[in-house]
Amino acid sequence: MDKQLVFRAVHEPVAGEKWQSLFDLHWPAYERWYLSEGERERPGYLACYNALERHMPELIPTYERLCRLAGGGDLASRMLSLYRPPAYITGCSQAVLARADAHLLVRNYDYPPELCEGTILYSHWNERRVIAMTDCLWGVLDGINDSGLSVSLAFGGRTVVGDGFGAPIILRYLLEFCDSTPEAAKVLARVPTHMAYNITVTDAQGRYITAMIAPDRPASIRRVQVATNHQRKIEWYAHALASETLIRERQLSILVSDDTTTESRLISAFAAPPLYRSDYRRGLGTIYTSVYWPRQGRVQFRWPCQYLDLSFTHFEETTLGIHYTSRVTHTA
Repeated sequence: MDKQLVFRAVHEPVAGEKWQSLFDLHWPAYERWYLSEGERERPGYLACYNALERHMPELIPTYERLCRLAGGGDLASRMLSLYRPPAYITGCSQAVLARADAHLLVRNYDYPPELCEGTILYSHWNERRVIAMTDCLWGVLDGINDSGLSVSLAFGGRTVVGDGFGAPIILRYLLEFCDSTPEAAKVLARVPTHMAYNITVTDAQGRYITAMIAPDRPASIRRVQVATNHQRKIEWYAHALASETLIRERQLSILVSDDTTTESRLISAFAAPPLYRSDYRRGLGTIYTSVYWPRQGRVQFRWPCQYLDLSFTHFEETTLGIHYTSRVTHTA
């Protein structure tokens, strides 16, 4: 089994031609995904707009600009709202190391390569500059803003689906309008989500939380450094077994609680089992590792054979092809 994914680092402060080109590239696949359960299952445009206006009103000007760049079509505008989208399932491991001499957020994103967008976007759409791995064209899988706020998401391991937003747009909202972990915690407590996710947040002052959010119960926001793919207890046993969520959580918990764990030791752990996974056939292989340094405004994207260093002071546009088999290789 061979799969390839092209990663693109794109710098466009104000959304324009570059974002429009990304939309044109990815829209056919997103349209199929958005209609995969039938158009009647998706909310109408007014419902989408009103939900954004109610819960994340500061995003409306950016949303309207992106809708215009996307051609102003009804279906694209509904999808871009990420309000009540189709369900999707990921793996993912994430951990914060927060000490005086070591402060970083590390995550592995486990997902089918053919379904990952692969866009690393440096933008300045609102008050803050943001570098993020995007999803659904403007949502965020993980990212950092120029205040040092760093965020990452993982699937919460529950099958419940309800009335709310896809987590990537919630993470975009955090990075666009929050400076600190306490501010982000307030947003995560009030903005509804359509699925269960575990969101890990840290800031330049070393504060951190993991928020376990879901559509059917209040958010659980705790000062926890690690997250994998379950909430409180295992509820979806087949997924928990296949993804080894408990094994990965235990590995991370041991690492972050050990005073001798260095930044390099934690990063290296994400490059080896059980955190690094190669089950691409079942969509549970690691697509990339990202490492965020909040105090430095720096991120490193890593693969077994390659890495990419980016920051707010040095961001070089580039294209990188990664080939996924049982071993991941750099192909471009």
